[in-house]
Amino acid sequence: MADSVLEASTLSNPTAPKSTSFTLSSESVSEGHPDKVCDYIADSILDAYISQQPQSRVACEVLCKENTVVLGGEISSNGHVDHEAIVRSAIRQIGYTDRATAFNSEAVQVLEFMTKQSPDIARGVDADKNVDHEQGAGDQGIMFGYATDETTELMPLPILLAHRLTKGLADDRKSGRYAWIGPDAKSQVSVLYDGNTPAWVTDVLVSTQHSTDVTQPDIAAYVRSTLAPRALGKWFNRDIRFAVNPTGNFVHGGPPADCGVTGRKIIADTYGGAAHHGGGAFSGKDPSKVDRSGAYFCRYVARQIVRKGLAKRAEIQVAYAIGVARPVSVKVETFGTGENGAAIEFVRGFDFRPAAIIERLDLLRPIYRGTTNYGHFGKETLSWEQ
Repeated sequence: MADSVLEASTLSNPTAPKSTSFTLSSESVSEGHPDKVCDYIADSILDAYISQQPQSRVACEVLCKENTVVLGGEISSNGHVDHEAIVRSAIRQIGYTDRATAFNSEAVQVLEFMTKQSPDIARGVDADKNVDHEQGAGDQGIMFGYATDETTELMPLPILLAHRLTKGLADDRKSGRYAWIGPDAKSQVSVLYDGNTPAWVTDVLVSTQHSTDVTQPDIAAYVRSTLAPRALGKWFNRDIRFAVNPTGNFVHGGPPADCGVTGRKIIADTYGGAAHHGGGAFSGKDPSKVDRSGAYFCRYVARQIVRKGLAKRAEIQVAYAIGVARPVSVKVETFGTGENGAAIEFVRGFDFRPAAIIERLDLLRPIYRGTTNYGHFGKETLSWEQ
């Protein structure tokens, strides 16, 4: 990711409370976190089906615990996918290959509980069955998209930096330079804002799984002197309060230590708490599910508002009824940072129907494994970020 456009503020006392100041904290988790293992397996299965039949209907849920992976959900497709092979490949790519541990790519058992999509849903989603002869929303619900000009990625700074830390851990582990780093990890970054402008990084928390042959002081030194300066870039400062593996030990990690389930990291997947969230998860869902495609499109529209200078911050809310193409409502909020009326008029030019979203963002492609980890937004290779 590119460095943020803003540089750290030269406040004389950055930790002093101000009437317009507040601190926002956001967390990220690594690809080896149990919940993210499940998300990655689900999106890998989704990609496998879409690569064979783009119109596949996939709602894949995953649970991982100890040496067992449970697949559940509904899939309607003409594609033929070896689910177990996909599971093992995904786990291998994440890095769980040590046969001495219960959860590894070769030894896990895979249990499947899959059915086809309900015909009652299909008759509303499929254009040839829909009473209005167009693709309806795959479910009811509300979705949000958000953008802010505080970084070049138009993302909130705390979640952007938190993702850089966890991705940095994974990069160092995979490079072999720090072989003691395990796949399971978390980070958390707290940023002091002066008004709506990020001014200072106050606190950084890093918890990383590790081997038994490394000491706590060595891990803390790596985070403070190597990982954090590289990941935080211009936002690194010597006054940051660090907490590294606060329990003192993190050898036992991954699904053996903690049960993982699809869709439990929805705030880390989006804006780190800086904006609203409708509650729907992304991973394992094909783009007919507006939980995913609707949220991606709201982000796309919010980005356009900020990019065109209509506001410094923008949030879009959209609501759908199952089986109905046109949204129930679309709401625009610019938080007093622009002309809300002009932003509303601008948004009227966007088509929020599911089929139009899928076409505009080119979503019938096997792109979803690339969204799973380190945020679904802020990556310039994704169509809703362009």
